[in-house]
Amino acid sequence: MSQKNADQIVRDGEGVATYLPKEESGISFPPDHTALLVIDPVNDFLSEGGAAWELTKTTVEKNDVIGNLKRAIEGARGRGISVLFGPMAYTEEDYADEQLQRRSGINRLMFERKMFLAGTWGADFHTDLQPRQEDTVLLPHKSCDVFQTDLPEHLRRLGITHLVIAGMTANLCCESTGRHAMEAGFDVTFLSDAIGAASIPEYEASIRVNYPLIANAVITVDEFLAALEASTISPNTVQAGDTVHGSDHGEIGTVERVVEATEETEGYLLVPSGLIFKTDTYIPLDAVVKRSGTDIFINIPKLVIGTMPWTEPPSRIDRQAKRGPRAKEVGKLYGSRAPSVHEQS
Repeated sequence: MSQKNADQIVRDGEGVATYLPKEESGISFPPDHTALLVIDPVNDFLSEGGAAWELTKTTVEKNDVIGNLKRAIEGARGRGISVLFGPMAYTEEDYADEQLQRRSGINRLMFERKMFLAGTWGADFHTDLQPRQEDTVLLPHKSCDVFQTDLPEHLRRLGITHLVIAGMTANLCCESTGRHAMEAGFDVTFLSDAIGAASIPEYEASIRVNYPLIANAVITVDEFLAALEASTISPNTVQAGDTVHGSDHGEIGTVERVVEATEETEGYLLVPSGLIFKTDTYIPLDAVVKRSGTDIFINIPKLVIGTMPWTEPPSRIDRQAKRGPRAKEVGKLYGSRAPSVHEQS
């Protein structure tokens, strides 16, 4: 039987990407649906004498990664947040049979430096970051993407929609996993001061440039822990006087007023012109994704907010235009060329 043609697939909505928390309300971390994923908190990265310590020690010590990871883990446990550990481990079969040392640059580096060898001290968890019985320890990943392990199975089992990522390293495992998580529909947050890398440029490129576009927020451990308390110690909505930050943590300004949706306009918050922006900025309310104390975070980096069409209140007509056509109204997906369709029996 022939597979449906691509145009029909688009109209029927099959295979369409989604956002898992779309039915949830609020702009915080729901305890029942949030998990903290700690990637590679092991001796080879975090301890003197580890196979990668000479590479990672600068950012690990500068950010106090071990101390901040410990606070994030303990804080999450104390607030009913699931904690998952995602380590690496390599055996002779991985190299002799699977030839993983030929797979990529990072696999070659790990092979030559004898990193994460299964059963060794280097592959074991740092003494201050030991999993507890109630935590989940994942099967080892063999390169950069923790989603290639049993992580998806555990996220489904736990009912997770919000994934908070910390650990090692910024531009490899943390970034690859966060990117995959976003594509899979999760609300992704990175804890900037609980992440390290092999160099400061690698760390900065991830934290300042890549994370703000593949995640909803880049925040500190303190802000994460404060956000977990948001539902009990502060309103879970935007308030006048709140400080607005971009997804890159850059400060945008102070909320002057919050306007609810009307028949003509969508809901928005107003950040008045000042030293940072020369004109008033009207930010759609649904761009606000996180709250921590009196700080709110929108899912656009400060670095690009000036390019957003937010110089006047968002109208419903303009909102509809941004949504594009309904799937059933799409006659030809690409116009000049239909997607290739394979036959299947």
